[in-house]
Amino acid sequence: MAVPTQAPQNVDPNYVDLCPYTSRKHCRQQSQAGCTKVHYKPDIQPHTDLSLGDCSYLNTCHRMDTCRYLHWMVEDPLAFPTPAPTSESDALVKTQTASSSKLFPPQWVNCDLRHLDVGILGKFNVLMMDPPWDIHMSLPYGTMTDDEMLKMPVPSLQESGGLIFVWVTGRALELGRDCMRTWGYERIEEIVWVKTNQLQRLIRTGRTGHYLNHSKEHCLVGFKRPADKVGEGSMTKEEIREALSWVKSGIDTDVIVAEVRNHSKKP
Repeated sequence: MAVPTQAPQNVDPNYVDLCPYTSRKHCRQQSQAGCTKVHYKPDIQPHTDLSLGDCSYLNTCHRMDTCRYLHWMVEDPLAFPTPAPTSESDALVKTQTASSSKLFPPQWVNCDLRHLDVGILGKFNVLMMDPPWDIHMSLPYGTMTDDEMLKMPVPSLQESGGLIFVWVTGRALELGRDCMRTWGYERIEEIVWVKTNQLQRLIRTGRTGHYLNHSKEHCLVGFKRPADKVGEGSMTKEEIREALSWVKSGIDTDVIVAEVRNHSKKP
């Protein structure tokens, strides 16, 4: 992933926020003003038993056709018109957003990375990886062994000073750190993704019996060390800060709170 020269401006002007009060009924009880946001509505089927409450899996439930718990669906945003801009500044922002230039669509290569000559891809300032870690479970995609991950030619994709973001599962947390050391990176940060469900509540249940394992995921952040700096801890904080002068630092949080979407899709 290359770093764009300008911040993306292609925000959809038709985007509408989800209301934090979930349903319109609850929203009206909490606020007297007319809410312009999108709400959820109960998806009640003949087999739904309202006394059981919400399904713990919600929109990720594998048995919606037979599940007796309550599920929710997003109402049609077009059924509730968005109010006109209340000021000239609001109208100007909407006009500028609608006419902003868009980024080029992403490109991908569908192949087995173990047999790809990554040298043809060139160099990147920033890399983001979501590796197929072997977590000893039945998955809808192939996985790689720990040794295969350690031998990946990741260093050839970056010059010294580049940044790498590596998503790791619970079992692969230490392995991910080992990979960074082997690839020649200094781990400088660790981001935690706190997962929420469809209704923006914390996830407390999963399908493998490990409660906390499903509530968060880690992303390791690394810095590509110069060739003459061998081994983790070989660079001082001042040296790293100077090498990363092109990066905007000083962000006051390392936690992302975001909804779980499709399988393996990150926030």
